[in-house]
Amino acid sequence: MTAHVFVLGLDAQNLEVLRSVPEYLDVEFHPLLTRHELQHTDATVPELVDRAARVLDAFPHPISAIVGYWDYPVSTMLPILGARYGVRTADLAAVVKSEHKYWSRLLQRSAIDEVPGFGTVDLHDPAATLPAHMAYPAWVKPIKSASSEGAYFIRNDGELRAALAKERSATRRMHWGFHDVLDMVELPSEIADLGPGTCLVEEALTGRQATVEGFSVEGRTEIFGVVDSIRYPHVPSFLRYEYPSSLPAEVQERMAELSRRVVAAVGLDHGAFNIEFFWDERTKRLAVLEINARHSQSHARLFHLVDGRSNHGVMLDLALGRTPFMPHREGEFPVAALWMLRSFSDGRPRRLPTPLEVAALEAEIPGTTIEIAAREGRWLSENHRGDSYSYLLANIVVAGQTPGEVEANFVAVRDGLIFDIEQPTRTIEAPIATPKVLVTPSDGLRPPLEELSAS
Repeated sequence: MTAHVFVLGLDAQNLEVLRSVPEYLDVEFHPLLTRHELQHTDATVPELVDRAARVLDAFPHPISAIVGYWDYPVSTMLPILGARYGVRTADLAAVVKSEHKYWSRLLQRSAIDEVPGFGTVDLHDPAATLPAHMAYPAWVKPIKSASSEGAYFIRNDGELRAALAKERSATRRMHWGFHDVLDMVELPSEIADLGPGTCLVEEALTGRQATVEGFSVEGRTEIFGVVDSIRYPHVPSFLRYEYPSSLPAEVQERMAELSRRVVAAVGLDHGAFNIEFFWDERTKRLAVLEINARHSQSHARLFHLVDGRSNHGVMLDLALGRTPFMPHREGEFPVAALWMLRSFSDGRPRRLPTPLEVAALEAEIPGTTIEIAAREGRWLSENHRGDSYSYLLANIVVAGQTPGEVEANFVAVRDGLIFDIEQPTRTIEAPIATPKVLVTPSDGLRPPLEELSAS
């Protein structure tokens, strides 16, 4: 019998990856709300759940599973819909514990020592300062965000207050709606007493960043991969995700053990997860950045290219009640990476790479897929797909026999993509800490190779 799987925020790129999972070639995937409906809306989670329910209620066949691979609100909608329609998902309380940044930090600290100093500040306090037990440099973040939205690197009280002022002026932030979800779970007093303007502050971590991917089912937690997260030099924006990680094996083993303890602390079961770490090679310090109660769709093609099965397969295994598994190094390439081509100044695209140009580059270089994130005629700052310091132009997945070949393939793709972006003619508010401009309209929005090679 055909299994009918509904996917919250289903998009064309991930549908292609889902259809590539060999064990699920007979599954029919159905979209459940669009990504735009889910991520660019002022609707509350209960309202979005009701919209999704109208679609599900009208479906004429049994629903086998409801899945998703995006952050909030998708990650929190899944347990609510799962309970309503009797399909397998993680528990809502465990998801909230993972994704509420302050609550998650408290639980992490109860299980491991590898946690940075942290505390809270009030978004509406014009005289805000760090808690006494903390020191700069630090980060200030909403208690719920994704893709570094609303997160600012701060070096003193002045930058902290400027960041809070910028956040107060934001037209919409996902953490405002997160409080609707908090009302659905039982909260300890230290979380229930936090006001809606609470922000997390935590001491800045240094070193190499990497992400552990795994799953937990029936009390068993398995780790199936570690992906390096490499930033642009001089600015906290991601340059690429590279798999497999080049961190020492003993460091990866320690990250796996810490991940198991953190997952147990938040009570996450019957779900995939990814946990981000920093490792300082000089001090040998390892620390947790954050836990996400979902697998990373950004890594899906990387696992497929290197291991022979995407992490979407694990998501489907869990949702359909099968034993999750991931092969190891059975893919076509030893190394794969997702590169993020960015602009560090605002502008309005007048011309983007055409579908024919994109298809030609994908056909020319095996293992390559290109997603253009910018939209013609729309300001980069209006695209809602960047962090607080940059604007995403394109996601470029490439593969190769070595990291050097992967980089060479990326450069070939980058040089074949033609962007024509109009210089801003209106006033654009500068970031709190203005980063070095690595990409400019005058050079076709192509970062120099020497910048990209640094990591």
